[in-house]
Amino acid sequence: MCGIIGYIGKREAFPFLLNGLAKLEYRGYDSAGVALLSDELCIQKEIGKLSEIQFEEEEGKIGIAHVRWATHGRVSKENAHPHFDCKNEIAIVHNGIIENHRELKAGLVKRGHVFTSDTDSEVVSHLIEEFSAEGCNFEDAVINALKLLEGSYTLLAIKSGENKIVGARKGSRSLTLGISEQAIFPASDVLAFLEWTNKVVYLKSEDVFVADDELGLCIYNLAEDRIVVRPIDTVKCDAEEVKKGEFDHLMLKEISEQDETILRALQQNEEIVQGICDKMRNAAGTFFIGCGSSYNACLTGSYLFSKAAKLHVNPVLASEFENYEHFLTDKTLVFAVSQSGETADVLDAANAAKRKGSRVVGIVNRDGSILARESDGQLFMNSGPEICVLSTKTYTSQVVLMEMLAYALAGKYEEGLKKIGSLYLDIYKLTSRSMREHLAKLAAILYDKRDIYLIGRGAQYATALEAALKIKEVSYIHAEAFAGGELKHGPLALIEDGVPCIVFVSNDNKSKILSNAEEIKSRGGYIIGVASEREEIFDYWIKVPEAEELNPIIQIIPMQVLAYQLAVYRGLDPDKPRNLAKSVTVT
Repeated sequence: MCGIIGYIGKREAFPFLLNGLAKLEYRGYDSAGVALLSDELCIQKEIGKLSEIQFEEEEGKIGIAHVRWATHGRVSKENAHPHFDCKNEIAIVHNGIIENHRELKAGLVKRGHVFTSDTDSEVVSHLIEEFSAEGCNFEDAVINALKLLEGSYTLLAIKSGENKIVGARKGSRSLTLGISEQAIFPASDVLAFLEWTNKVVYLKSEDVFVADDELGLCIYNLAEDRIVVRPIDTVKCDAEEVKKGEFDHLMLKEISEQDETILRALQQNEEIVQGICDKMRNAAGTFFIGCGSSYNACLTGSYLFSKAAKLHVNPVLASEFENYEHFLTDKTLVFAVSQSGETADVLDAANAAKRKGSRVVGIVNRDGSILARESDGQLFMNSGPEICVLSTKTYTSQVVLMEMLAYALAGKYEEGLKKIGSLYLDIYKLTSRSMREHLAKLAAILYDKRDIYLIGRGAQYATALEAALKIKEVSYIHAEAFAGGELKHGPLALIEDGVPCIVFVSNDNKSKILSNAEEIKSRGGYIIGVASEREEIFDYWIKVPEAEELNPIIQIIPMQVLAYQLAVYRGLDPDKPRNLAKSVTVT
């Protein structure tokens, strides 16, 4: 899970590469590196966040760069990209996994190659070196190397004396080409070059491109064994959306945008929505698959569909979906839910479903993402760019889409749109300064706690899971969610004096969940209530409006703010939690 960008054009590459890396750092911030072509190949790389690294500006109008999230090999300067060959003439940057790298490396070492890193990536530069030594031109050497690689990846390569960039995409990794009159920008994400062009070419799996210094572009597909033409699309995105503006952190900015993003999520073509509902009614089994926050949205949806539409759906973690493949037929419908549209586990699950003949509907934020392009149908979150590693506005947009589908299935589409749209003012208040200050006071109470527990019933159980995920992701406090009715089956053993427990209260489960809270209180627990009314049992009250079946949208927002405040209080960077990255492109 890394970010790569290249530049080949009429101006000095270095500033463009560093700017692009800053836009891609959400994909990894263990280390960063740059390789430039001038009279010779110049490589700089360091460990740490990009803002902490002091690169010396070098000349050259061709270059590649990388931000790393470590998978193979520890975090070290040696394992940072770019990687090079024995002669320091070839440099590559890579995202993904080369599954057969051990066998390839053993053969290369036996033939005299010397490796300087522990990564799987470095084998590529040495393979290109070997084929070049056999007389292949640069692009043929890259292609021959690619034919030996097993796995899913994207990569870029440059070579001394060659005024070109050669790059490739295979499997569930995204690689796009930004096209302008001044340059070509190959990158993991359009955000890396959006400041300079909104014209983009989306590469398909097994595409290999060659871009030269005259801005010529050729694309060859390995599977088809021929030169192919890919269209130039226009990206509908504003570069200003990815900036923090008046906010201290992107996480807070994105939390505060949710009054608008829930409305944008409702902007769907009714004919498409009703067509998807027809597929759900006629399907012999419907699955909702996702990872992390997207899975929690799927679980929330399962409660909503059951209650509002009397329809059973199966929420499944995408990484576990292979264990359900034997249920799939050509009559199965699979909803693949992913903010990025690049999540490897989700793409693998979607591909497994398609192999069985099942129909796949993608619920995605990014038009042009792999999932959006390869699904049989799509619903878009319309959230705009979400750069902070934690999902906030895209999570509520996913839940909004679940709510909308549930209403449509129940024959109440217009009613649902009005009810969800009416949350605008409530959400605005929940992200206001006064609410942030109220939750900052709670963060001051909780910041040094070892554990925080959360309970809910029904859809509030799914909300508790998502709230726990937010807290542990960004504050590193152990947070764990339980269904309220499960307390007596084990979790009560964890409760002792002063242990905080957040309780999600809804009118349809009020008496039961408060009874569960009393069980915790009687054992010394500190009760934090998320409810429309203050209850005597609450030690701290977070006031939210009662929104009935829309509570999953309303109740999660103060938890996002609390997680943010906990991180700030503990001196952590909410936008870049340790060991995590935004787009999980490895399995």
